[in-house]
Amino acid sequence: MSRDKIIITGASSGLGEGMARQFAARGRSLGLAARRLDRLESLAAELEPTARKVAVAQLDVTDVDAVPVAFGKLADELGGVDRVIVNAGLGKGAPIGTGKAAANIETVQTNLVGALTQIEAALAIFRAQGSGHLVLVSSMSAVRGLPKAQAAYSASKAGLATLGQGLQAELKGTGIVVTVLLPGYIATDINRGVKTSMMTDTDAGVAAMVKAIEAEPARAAVPGWPWTPISWALRYLPDAISARLI
Repeated sequence: MSRDKIIITGASSGLGEGMARQFAARGRSLGLAARRLDRLESLAAELEPTARKVAVAQLDVTDVDAVPVAFGKLADELGGVDRVIVNAGLGKGAPIGTGKAAANIETVQTNLVGALTQIEAALAIFRAQGSGHLVLVSSMSAVRGLPKAQAAYSASKAGLATLGQGLQAELKGTGIVVTVLLPGYIATDINRGVKTSMMTDTDAGVAAMVKAIEAEPARAAVPGWPWTPISWALRYLPDAISARLI
């Protein structure tokens, strides 16, 4: 099914910007939301020659009152919305109990509470029209809890993935589809400083995400190789073995 009118949050940089570029190249109408309006406006000007239409909205997803307003504005400007990609996220963190609670709390507020606020706004639209595709950009770190500075981030993404599973059970058989994406290491600012041989360059990683989104699966590790087998290993192998993978 073609989803022509797409809202993407966190669209001013990283994976959100990359997805906006690739969907624009496919001639879709895009509603782009992020905190940095200047970056959004610059991106919109760049995408307008190829996208069917581009609308932008400045948005902090932790502002629970602003999210439904922004989604409504973008939907009105696009003439409707077929797909919402809940992508805005934060990667701050510190070992828990080391006096840097603010970073961990901000990450959970953005990645989980902010995501839930977006889900509420998106599903209000989709329930009213009886159809839509909700895409939740979780993380491979949702599969197994990560230690130290990544603990709160991992927990926030696991919470998002679990929300997606619950919605899939609830909405099965309706016209509303829910996809949970589990990206591995893709070269973006959030992964800056990560040293691993499994890092995928931005364009290839985003292409894998867009391909998965278009297929509308319930759950997808992206890129599929090597992250699909790794996701299974992290889920089922004993702690002593899986710890070597994280």
